[in-house]
Amino acid sequence: METGPDVGRFFLYLRGMKHLVAPSLLAADFTRLAEEVQMVNNSQADWLHLDVMDGRFVPNITFGMFIVEAVRKLSTKPLDVHLMIVEPEKYVEAFREAGADVITVHYEACPHLHRTIHQIRETGAKAGVAVNPHTPVSVLEDVIEDVGLICLMSVNPGFGGQKFIYNTIPKLRRLRDMLTVHNAHALIEVDGGVGLQNAEVLLQSGADVLVAGSSVFKAADPTGAILRLKEIGAELRKFA
Repeated sequence: METGPDVGRFFLYLRGMKHLVAPSLLAADFTRLAEEVQMVNNSQADWLHLDVMDGRFVPNITFGMFIVEAVRKLSTKPLDVHLMIVEPEKYVEAFREAGADVITVHYEACPHLHRTIHQIRETGAKAGVAVNPHTPVSVLEDVIEDVGLICLMSVNPGFGGQKFIYNTIPKLRRLRDMLTVHNAHALIEVDGGVGLQNAEVLLQSGADVLVAGSSVFKAADPTGAILRLKEIGAELRKFA
């Protein structure tokens, strides 16, 4: 019997595969930055996601390597650094030195993507590639075996608190199918509008890493929100 990629992925979860939760610092209260990072340290989160924006690639400016370096000193979690910037290849080594464990660049910002992926890998960081909502996952076919992470933007990049774009779900299934066909092992990350309302379908459709910003940091109980995002995976596995 033929099954779709979402069904196949569901059975992987039934066999005990775990997903990662990466709270996005963009949604944190920066007047209480140390406290917010400590909350993540004490939670069931796996990574801490940091969005670096330059006001050119996206219509917003956030922070650079100095904040990443400061957060590195505070955080006990791996730092998942998402470069929403033009010419990211100029700054890869600097962000790695600042403490990035995962460095993700945008397909749309890299005319020499293969070279940039290997540049990241040579620093010792996990190399990631992000694609915007309008970009088909097929553009990654020639580099899919070289990357450690693929980030699907489920909102238009630039600002937190946006509504989830539901076309991301069939796109996620197509990407999972591509990975299977190529026998590639990149993690699939979903970034934007992720919360308890859609986490289960994202996991069933093939997501490995859930980036959650407002649904964590704006929650009445952020630590509890992270735990619930982790427990969704446990609920899927308990029937194994």
